[in-house]
Amino acid sequence: MSKQEFKIAVFEGDGIGPEIMTPTVEVLKRLTSDSTAFSLTFETLPAGALWHEKTGECLPPDSVAAAKVCDAILLSAMGLPHIRKADGTEMVPQIDLRIELDLFAGVRPVFTFENGPQILSDPRAANLDFVLVRESTEGLFAHKDEGVVVDNEYATEQLRITRKVSEQLFDFSFRLAQSRAKLLDRPSKLMCVDKANVFRSFWFFREIFEQRAKNFPDIETSAMYVDAAAMKMVQSPWELDVMVTENMFGDILSDLGAGLMGSLGLAPSADIGLDHAVFQPCHGSAPDIAGQGLANPMAMILSAAMMLEWLGETNQCEEASNAGLKLRNAATKAAATPEGRGRDLGGTAGTESIAQSVLDAL
Repeated sequence: MSKQEFKIAVFEGDGIGPEIMTPTVEVLKRLTSDSTAFSLTFETLPAGALWHEKTGECLPPDSVAAAKVCDAILLSAMGLPHIRKADGTEMVPQIDLRIELDLFAGVRPVFTFENGPQILSDPRAANLDFVLVRESTEGLFAHKDEGVVVDNEYATEQLRITRKVSEQLFDFSFRLAQSRAKLLDRPSKLMCVDKANVFRSFWFFREIFEQRAKNFPDIETSAMYVDAAAMKMVQSPWELDVMVTENMFGDILSDLGAGLMGSLGLAPSADIGLDHAVFQPCHGSAPDIAGQGLANPMAMILSAAMMLEWLGETNQCEEASNAGLKLRNAATKAAATPEGRGRDLGGTAGTESIAQSVLDAL
């Protein structure tokens, strides 16, 4: 069998973005250098708030076009609070890219690991492993540039939920639940998180969920209002498996999930569509510590591990999938050591030390 070659688009981002992307690419190169089954090449593309300040473009069309022909996209933290649009909102090229590439499924894993941060006192919280799937192109974000303030008296925004995207989202989530059942050798379940008791749009969302569930009778299903789901994430998260929800709710709950892990500095993510996928940390660009060597690259590295697993699964390349699992295990092992514990986790390690600890664990 010939060696598979995967081309990776790299967006270095703003603030600490380049600082955490550089060691991540280095780790990927070291990890895959001896592979006989696949190889990675990288193409760095411009985008972001600083790029907008220089050129007037936040997400250049040429960058999008180049990213589309790559096999996967690594995207670091983007946006800077002092660089804003005329309406006062921040530059969010990462959201624009999700919409441009139809990346409807935002995958936010939540997990804890041996000797890692212990946020909840219950011993069952030491082995959390669940996934939040956030719709990433619609909901309250669908018309994010169209909000209006009327006569300086009130403001309005629109929320959009479509049948087409919801069906894609739910089918993706059910298949994810099936794959987790096989991987973890246990029955799997999927929970729809909404606010169907108040908003017609969310009752529509739940109706579609119940309709698609009929195609996956092997998966146990449930539904919960978002406020109750947030409480469950704190009180008994070990009972969760896969949760699927609207864009804004997912945005909020994914940070709650990161809090259960100990820090946004540990929280990876993926935004996946039918033809493309972006992998990025959940945290922001943290301009207050940029350039000081303090940023924790772990979430970026764990996002790269997700990328390898996705490349392996979608291209039937078992060695890429195994490399992704190997990298995830090395990163969590490193995060449990003093050399791999950043300031956000109560440690003193800086960017270089954390990246080296991952390489040592590999």
